Amino acid sequence: MRKDVRILLVGEPKVGKTSLIMSLVSEEFPDEVPLRAEEITIPADVTPERVPTHIVDYSEAEQSDEQLYQEISKANVICIVYSVNNKKSIEKVTSHWIPLITDRTDKDSRVPLILVGNKSDLVEHSSMETILPIMNQYQDIETCVECSAKNLKNISELFYYAQKAVLHPTGPLYCPEEKELKSSCIKALTRIFKVSDLDNDGILNDNELNFFQRTCFNTPLAPQALEDVKNVVRRNMTDGVKSNGLTLKGFLFLHTLFIQRGRHETTWTVLRRFGYDDDLELTQEYLFPMIKIPPDCTTELNHNAYLFLQSVFDKHDKDRDCALSPEEVKDLFKVFPYMPWGPDVNNTVCTNDQGWITYQGYLSQWTLTTYLDVQRSLEYLGYLGYSIIYEQESQAAAITVTRNKRIDLQKKQTQRSVFRCNVLGARGSGKSGFLQAFLGRNLQVREIKDVKRQRRIKEDHKSLYAISTTYVYGQEKYLLLHEVMPDFDFLTETDLACDVVCLVYDINNPRSFEYCAKVYKQYFIDSKTPCVVIAAKSDLHEVRQHYSLSAHEFCRKHKLHPPQPFTCNTTEAPSKDLYTRLTTMAMYPSSQPSRSLYSLTQRGVTMLCQLTPRLLAREVPVCLHEVVACFFLCSTNLTPHSYSKR
Repeated sequence: MRKDVRILLVGEPKVGKTSLIMSLVSEEFPDEVPLRAEEITIPADVTPERVPTHIVDYSEAEQSDEQLYQEISKANVICIVYSVNNKKSIEKVTSHWIPLITDRTDKDSRVPLILVGNKSDLVEHSSMETILPIMNQYQDIETCVECSAKNLKNISELFYYAQKAVLHPTGPLYCPEEKELKSSCIKALTRIFKVSDLDNDGILNDNELNFFQRTCFNTPLAPQALEDVKNVVRRNMTDGVKSNGLTLKGFLFLHTLFIQRGRHETTWTVLRRFGYDDDLELTQEYLFPMIKIPPDCTTELNHNAYLFLQSVFDKHDKDRDCALSPEEVKDLFKVFPYMPWGPDVNNTVCTNDQGWITYQGYLSQWTLTTYLDVQRSLEYLGYLGYSIIYEQESQAAAITVTRNKRIDLQKKQTQRSVFRCNVLGARGSGKSGFLQAFLGRNLQVREIKDVKRQRRIKEDHKSLYAISTTYVYGQEKYLLLHEVMPDFDFLTETDLACDVVCLVYDINNPRSFEYCAKVYKQYFIDSKTPCVVIAAKSDLHEVRQHYSLSAHEFCRKHKLHPPQPFTCNTTEAPSKDLYTRLTTMAMYPSSQPSRSLYSLTQRGVTMLCQLTPRLLAREVPVCLHEVVACFFLCSTNLTPHSYSKR
């Protein structure tokens, strides 16, 4: 709602503009009336709507036309005052004042007008027969009121109506000629209905109506009051109440009735509670609440946010198959002004055999959006009504800002749930296949006549991201894979900022590994970010790479983990072991397991063989494998004593 209201009084000389203002302030008719009253500010605590109100007088004798135009441009509402006993002043309303105001205001932001008939104490008849046709002719006229500055009749009401015309205008809501709600109002109220329909059955039951009432007006409805409301709807329309609940048609009818009976404030209270401004657009403050994100911190959804999103999913998963069909997705996003998810989302998260987004994929996409673009996530949660349903101050309550990554490194532990892995490699090295395999998709799909699913992805449906869950020591974590475009000379900070790096090369392409080697030496050789080399397309014949060192020699030289073989050209379900390992390395980068494996194998095995000769009595190859695996998963800095204890 507006922070203040500015009321301007205009009209012919001697109609009583100044007297009206002075009678309001002093609560008595002034003995002497100046040519013009000074601007008056009424404090918020003495106005019905609790909004500061500025009242401005106009005097033709003291002010120029230019000053009048300036006041018209600043006014929120204009009261055109006429004298009920002066026909000429009434005629001037349409012949002079309304055309003047119309010419001096923007067509897209018309100022509401109030027609004020003063000096009603001087006549016994009403001027309403003359004024009503004028009201019907001009849509900008909100209302008209007859009053008397001398006997204080309707003085307070006059300024209340003026204030109400600004704070609760009729124009955006209702078309008097058609006697129905405007399309923008119907659209806003329909979204409010759908958000409030918590079980998505198309009906507001008593519990939902009570929650709506408490949310908007801070008080529940008594059972009899609820029944009275529904009876009013029943008497006026056949399909407004169904299964003892209020339908959308019934909901819209009630608001039409409120407006027709002059209770605009009821509808405006509802609209503003759900984030709408005077133009029936969701406000920037509602959609994008302030949230501070320090450097080296990330954004994640908290537990309450996931519970809310789960309830939204359940609300729209009509067939209870734990996946959202295209129709269910469309229904879910009906409360949005646009479709937020494109076809690329289906190639970013897990889907079922029909290509529909699963429950896990749905949460993953929300996690991805929150991590990459928290402002967009706040906007989406705003459309869904998170702050209203969960009774929070704003959507910012759904976001957790993680602590600085340097603190995680110092403490050698993290509370984060989302980890980013940037996937780099030359064009055609197999990066996209690596991302899609993380979502459970191989090149060959079982039981679909050898159709290669990944190759079916249309160019405009491709995604540079893939996100899903992995489990590290029993904890569920999200791993976000980002395919970085292979433009070596234009890698940005975003391309390099991550928790772990995958360098992918094609073992069947002799020029593929060179790109990985150059990227590593240029950007990551002195970085603390763990790196893993992926030997992609391992089902093909491995050829000699046109580089001074082989991939194995390069990894050994730079103390990296040996190249990890990977292929997605198989009918078997992709293994998540490699992705779990990447998540583990992202969570515990301080141990740097990948960079010290070769030296660790030599030092660690030697140390353990010296300390525990009993190992030698067993099968040595098995023991060495166990030693290497144990050191890889634990730490490179274990002392002999600490290892023997473990």
